[in-house]
Amino acid sequence: MKRRTWMALIAGALVGACGKRGAPAPPAALTTPGWIPLTGKWTGTEGGEVTEENGVLSLPFGEQLTAAKWTGDLPSAPFELEYEALRVNGSDFFGAVTFPARGEDCVTFIIGGWGGALVGISSLDDLDAAENETGSAMQFENGKWYRIRLVCTSDKIEAWIDGRKAVDVSTENRKLSLRPGPISACAPFGFGSWQSAAEIRGARWRKL
Repeated sequence: MKRRTWMALIAGALVGACGKRGAPAPPAALTTPGWIPLTGKWTGTEGGEVTEENGVLSLPFGEQLTAAKWTGDLPSAPFELEYEALRVNGSDFFGAVTFPARGEDCVTFIIGGWGGALVGISSLDDLDAAENETGSAMQFENGKWYRIRLVCTSDKIEAWIDGRKAVDVSTENRKLSLRPGPISACAPFGFGSWQSAAEIRGARWRKL
């Protein structure tokens, strides 16, 4: 996707979207058989001081990237991941998750990038979410929880935001990599926010 085209899409999303703010969704149950909770083993690797309290992972506003890296056992494809993300303040991506998509090759599911509305996978064939076919525009409100679901198999990545499918892409015969830059602080598995304060809760994964 051309960056100029993307900027037109993002402008349309920001102008046309509205929305009555819904009540925060309750945290996902972490005790369901087969699901592994992602709590207690986070460390800050970039930006402000990352904290975890009462099941909520907090990424403070940073000069650029704030990163939280998981130090426990890693998900490996095929797997399913669920969590809820909230942007406390700021206007860029929040709750972006970096994960191993194929072996040691990692990608990032971007939520609210490029000024607040970009959704997509970075990177496919060295093209980030603003340049490849996964890029789309979605309006996000500060102070609102969004439910994220991601399914990664050996040849496909799918993702949903509040039940709406946001990504459905084949990764077969594609180069998978991270966008060059500080996002590598989240690898191989972690959450990141860019010039935004964010909170994550209810994070869990299961093997498929």
